[in-house]
Amino acid sequence: MDTKSIFLDFILKEWLLIFSIFGFFLTTIYIKHFPSYSIQEWQVLFILFVLFVVVNGLYKNGLLLKIARSIERGKFIPLKLIIGTYLLSMLVTNDVALIIIVPLTLSLNIDRKDLLIILEILAANSGSSLTPIGNPQNLYLYLFYHIPPKIFIETIAPFSLFFLLLLAIFSIFLKSQVNLSETLPVPTSKKAYIYLGSLIIVLLIVFHLLPLLMGVVILIFALLFDRDSLKIDYSLIITFFFFFGIATNLKSILASELNHSGHIFLFSLLASQIMSNVPAALLFAKFTSNWRALLWGVNAGGFGSLFASFANLIGYKLYLEHESNKIMSFTKRFLIIDYVALFLSIVLYFMLYPSGT
Repeated sequence: MDTKSIFLDFILKEWLLIFSIFGFFLTTIYIKHFPSYSIQEWQVLFILFVLFVVVNGLYKNGLLLKIARSIERGKFIPLKLIIGTYLLSMLVTNDVALIIIVPLTLSLNIDRKDLLIILEILAANSGSSLTPIGNPQNLYLYLFYHIPPKIFIETIAPFSLFFLLLLAIFSIFLKSQVNLSETLPVPTSKKAYIYLGSLIIVLLIVFHLLPLLMGVVILIFALLFDRDSLKIDYSLIITFFFFFGIATNLKSILASELNHSGHIFLFSLLASQIMSNVPAALLFAKFTSNWRALLWGVNAGGFGSLFASFANLIGYKLYLEHESNKIMSFTKRFLIIDYVALFLSIVLYFMLYPSGT
């Protein structure tokens, strides 16, 4: 393969990374100083890194494939994956749910994986919206506005449950054939069970039940005994680093231009398309007391563009890491389905809140 072909392949595969680097430096030049990264953002990057290593260890040592084969033997595979993603995201966040479920899906000997993963991304975004701990923007709004848990869940439940029903119906009718000829016994290494324990440790770190330094122990184990698990998609970690910077820069740029608005739902939803829903929640909370509209706006805003939610980026990159020859078709299908979900979210909101407030 000549140099030109290698260069074009790199651009097609890593266009998101390239876009994030350009966006980072353009916005940095505009505000005339580099963005500052919070301790929480560095912690998120570290936890993502450890999670990728753990899930890669589960895959390379056979446990993920073993679980995949057990799923293949049952019926309603798409439904099980969609419901599993939805429920998992409520407890461990949409990002973590996809880091676990997408590689599992890619391990299955079934067709329609591209469509399944897009639906899983939708399930993760809608499922995580139902609880205060399901995603970062929910946790922030929950604490910032001191919302009672019952009121919080009641407010966002119509959004979350509507998409659960819609995705469940769609997944039942999604015909996904198992390729039985490719289904072979999977040897499982003892290291796989160490990584399973490591996954539990990471989840406890996410819930602040264990110190962050426990993640270092997992990395030391991988470095000493299983270096293959360290062969992850580092470009995704780097992309996150630059997108955190872009979000911080955009918050600085937009803060001086925003005023109070009775249409906070639409403004926060549209801002999420550009800067993602987490910084959109941080930004708009400073300008409105209408937490219900903002809660709906940033959760519905997770649908749509690739940048609307960090979960979108994770699912997108994990799929293309395995199917790099399907960039254009997957991107097109992802955007069409996600923008349909975004439109339905807007319709649902204005049906429930006709005044828009």
